[in-house]
Amino acid sequence: MRDYLENLEESILAPYASKSKTSIGRLHEEPVSSTRTHFQRDRDRIIHSKAFRRLKRKTQVFIISISDHYRSRLTHTLEVSQLSRNLARMLRLNEDLVEAIALAHDLGHSPFGHAGERVLNSLMKDHGGFEHNVQSLRVVDKIENKYPSFPGLNLSFEVRAGLLLKHKARLWKHLDSPVENYNSLESQVTNIADEIAYNNHDIDDGISSEILNLNTLESITLIRDAKAIVKKEYSNLSTHQLQHLINSTIITMQIEDVFWKSKANIKNEKIETLNDVYQNEITIISFSPEMAEKNKELRTYLHQHLYQHSSVKDMNKKGQDTINSLFKYYENNTNKLPDSFKDHLTSKNKSRIITDYIAGMTDNYAFSQIDKISP
Repeated sequence: MRDYLENLEESILAPYASKSKTSIGRLHEEPVSSTRTHFQRDRDRIIHSKAFRRLKRKTQVFIISISDHYRSRLTHTLEVSQLSRNLARMLRLNEDLVEAIALAHDLGHSPFGHAGERVLNSLMKDHGGFEHNVQSLRVVDKIENKYPSFPGLNLSFEVRAGLLLKHKARLWKHLDSPVENYNSLESQVTNIADEIAYNNHDIDDGISSEILNLNTLESITLIRDAKAIVKKEYSNLSTHQLQHLINSTIITMQIEDVFWKSKANIKNEKIETLNDVYQNEITIISFSPEMAEKNKELRTYLHQHLYQHSSVKDMNKKGQDTINSLFKYYENNTNKLPDSFKDHLTSKNKSRIITDYIAGMTDNYAFSQIDKISP
């Protein structure tokens, strides 16, 4: 069965796509699967990991206990996966690889979203800092521990490298890479799908929270363009339907833009083989300059009117205070750490082990631990 699937990749995928059969390999040798390609096996290991299940109770923008309808890290991850697969299919790239990278890309995210990441980075400033992309690699390489022959999930190099590509210049040292300039198109697809996903679901959640207003958002070019398209096709829409269709239209506009610009880049850069991809220094999978500028306008607006809104900042402050208190408590009470973390504790890595434990917590679990230790 695996041979059949690998041959199917050869017949369907573009010559510059990443193929399972020619994967660079894993950190630890193990027998191959008889029924799955390397990247399919990676995807399945990620889905069955504890870290993946915990994403359902980790903040995206809004602390999820406020409403069941706001995105969590898990629903964000699934949206990135869906967009990645769609783009990969259109470009004849490896869908299994982009899916695996997408499903793993936020496994290392702390509770309370980027606010939680910032406070952990501050607490760890004298111990190597904290970056969720590096932590995702740490999760799949070390922290998940369910196999007798190796630590972590022992994922393929292509998936592990894809977790760091967004900040490659800063983070590549963490990979111990056998490839000098790995930059697969599948990794690039996942990066841009991540951006498309969070831009659009943050609009949706921002409107649902009533922090953002659809009428005010019409000052943004992408919103205005999408609304004009929707209004031309539909009449008598409810506000909710209009909101949804505008979001859907923006995603379609961006996916189509990335497809055509990326196809042009592949042609202009004479990308014919996977080695051509590795040797090329520009980002092949990209927005057109016009769409990139519209996207920048949207990001600036969201930063000013959503992420810096007082209610969001109040939620962030609550999460950061929780992490601060937990970190200080475990610094003074390492005996209260779970055995699976205490077993790896030394005088030199104490702060990192505490961070591993806290970063893996869900929002709800972090709050429950504070309730236990508070006098």
